[in-house]
Amino acid sequence: MSDVSRLQVETALKEIQDPYMEKDLVAASEIADIRIDGAKVAVDVRMGYPAAGYHAKLADQIKAKVGGISGVSSVDVKVETRITAHAVQKNLKPMEGIKNIIAVASGKGGVGKSTTAVNLALALAAEGATVGILDADIYGPSQPRMLGIHGKPESKDGRHMEPLENHGIQAMSIGFLIEEDTPMIWRGPMVTQALEQLLRDTRWRGLDYLVIDLPPGTGDVQLTLAQKIPVSGAVIVTTPQDIALLDARKGLKMFEKVEVPVLGIVENMSIHICSKCGHEEHIFGEGGGARMAEEYGVELLGALPLDIHIREQADGGKPTVVANPDSRITEIYREIARRTGARLAAQTKDYSSKFPSIVIQNT
Repeated sequence: MSDVSRLQVETALKEIQDPYMEKDLVAASEIADIRIDGAKVAVDVRMGYPAAGYHAKLADQIKAKVGGISGVSSVDVKVETRITAHAVQKNLKPMEGIKNIIAVASGKGGVGKSTTAVNLALALAAEGATVGILDADIYGPSQPRMLGIHGKPESKDGRHMEPLENHGIQAMSIGFLIEEDTPMIWRGPMVTQALEQLLRDTRWRGLDYLVIDLPPGTGDVQLTLAQKIPVSGAVIVTTPQDIALLDARKGLKMFEKVEVPVLGIVENMSIHICSKCGHEEHIFGEGGGARMAEEYGVELLGALPLDIHIREQADGGKPTVVANPDSRITEIYREIARRTGARLAAQTKDYSSKFPSIVIQNT
């Protein structure tokens, strides 16, 4: 019996596609180690994005494929995720305690951006990441209610606020600092200053991702985010409706102009399924998100149905991903989370922390 070679194992692994990176495991640089001991093979896989719900399936695929090599008697597979910081806008660097910031934006209101943002954050956490969410919608903060969080943040040092927590994620919002029915009658500069303070004065703890729920549009808050806050990527939320798509295009172009990569598009309310008869109807149009994604060369991260439970669960402080973890809708959110993380993992890593600071002094 001939010995099993590393080349044989690598050839077998090249036949397994990572559906989220859209490359084979070798091309995606996800094979951390291959060890061969006679007829026994061990493969270590290291993914750059959270995919806890996919690890077991991937391990089974590897065992079946490598186990089919002549002479292999056993295959041991270890799959893990290691999330790193990725490059941000020029002249900015990632913040302490936060590896990556993902902005969730929409061109107009009413498309379900905040609901998508909170379920994306919860889905990333469910896939194994450490996640926070910043409610940057100063005029209409909704995350406190959606997360079911009440109370005000504490400060242990008199300078920084501790994020509030629920459902396994850290959160900060202007809504924690004011009464729910208090209107924010502020001009633009006050709003942008508040956003910066909420972000920088919060003691975020070891986040792989901070999801920022932006207000709709392309105004002061979005400009501040693009110029002063290190954003790794943006997700655009839209509905298939022509008017929503028109505004979503403006949001996408804004991020392109300020050199923030658009990770993809989420099409919300893509189809309505009648709860009584099961009839399917495209109330807001059909295929708009897919056409927009193709037009601008970005990925359609996922399409979500118009479902009353999504609204009810978010309004009740327990969004779908935690309220109904085994549902088809939750699986869609988790697919969106994996694709978002994978698109980010495919980007340039941030190496600023790898190099020492060089100080030149006159002596």
